[in-house]
Amino acid sequence: MFKNTSQNYGLLAIIFHWLSALVVFGMFGLGLYMVELSYYDPFYRDGLHIHKSIGILLAALIVLRLIWKFTNPKVRPESEATPIDKLQNIIAHFVHVVLYLGLFGLFVTGYLISTSDGRAIEVFNWFSVPGIGELFEEQSDIAGTVHLYIAWGLIGLVALHIVGALKHHFINRDRTLVRMLKVPNATKVED
Repeated sequence: MFKNTSQNYGLLAIIFHWLSALVVFGMFGLGLYMVELSYYDPFYRDGLHIHKSIGILLAALIVLRLIWKFTNPKVRPESEATPIDKLQNIIAHFVHVVLYLGLFGLFVTGYLISTSDGRAIEVFNWFSVPGIGELFEEQSDIAGTVHLYIAWGLIGLVALHIVGALKHHFINRDRTLVRMLKVPNATKVED
């Protein structure tokens, strides 16, 4: 089952979710490692190239994920029975929106850092994303600071997201987490 239903996530939504999560954690780890490197470290340039390339590919993945999300049925929350359930669903929706906004903030600031000198971003030598040059003074420094803060904020929200999923699984004992781990049998699912 590739597509979502109102009850379950489809295979593509699950793949998009976990691939995005894996890449975000990997990029955060690589970013933390890179800020400790000196300009003359042998991995400095390679790490930067990898970080930029994966960042561009992650941006494309997130755009595809959003297109998929908006062209599929919306998966309903497990429960909306109580005011607490409704509040938790509003908070979860807000966190998801801020996660996407944070990702796009990272993409924009990463692009501004990487292209402030006017050079294109080479994506694993497969293709180039054109540079726009410096749009404002100290662009790479300002964008770098914002990039760092957004990255830490995003990881904080991801931690909140994980806590929420675990709460649903272990305390509420509902299918919220399971629906993002397991593709349902197509013969048993109705929309």
